[in-house]
Amino acid sequence: MTNKSLLWAIPLLAILFLNSCSHYETYAEQKEKETKAVRQFLADRNINVISEADFHSNGRTTDVSKNEYVLFASSGVYMQIVRQGCGSIIKDGETCTVLCRFSERNILTDSLILTNDVLSYSSVVDKMSVRRTSDTFTASFIAGESLMYTAYGSASVPPGWLAPLLYINVGRPEKDGDEIAKVNLIVPSAQGTQSASSAVYPCFYTITYEKGI
Repeated sequence: MTNKSLLWAIPLLAILFLNSCSHYETYAEQKEKETKAVRQFLADRNINVISEADFHSNGRTTDVSKNEYVLFASSGVYMQIVRQGCGSIIKDGETCTVLCRFSERNILTDSLILTNDVLSYSSVVDKMSVRRTSDTFTASFIAGESLMYTAYGSASVPPGWLAPLLYINVGRPEKDGDEIAKVNLIVPSAQGTQSASSAVYPCFYTITYEKGI
């Protein structure tokens, strides 16, 4: 097995182990453990949670200097916009390719699961096809061009990954000073990967979004 394979294979084996252990807990107990883990994560990182109302009144931004994260109450996803990004928000009715670099960390175990934001993966960018219909986004990872697809064997994009798309610009740098969008996300199991949903663990993501050609 190559070093690159080990990067995600070992953490995924740990996930499978956690999943097998979960049979000794009820779903309610697992959810309670998840909730406590997220609360502890917020406290440990001194995260300042703001409401959606405050988020919108502040121009749909989060103040990174105050370590603000907005909580989307309907999904349980917490989002911090680190960079708004160049370009524009994906338009209603538009379908486009979005390129992502990311790191995925299990909050329960405080362990890195998967990342393409390392030197050995410098040439690898996860690609997903995104469609916007009104304020709803649907997406799928592109086979052969996505570490997430390879690792999890599914084209399904975690719903939590799509939460920022109403609020960030997805473009390509064209001049000095242009930067691609970057967010931090706390994603509960129900909004995460199929593995996270099955084993009931929340994840912390750092993701950049760039428009594909």
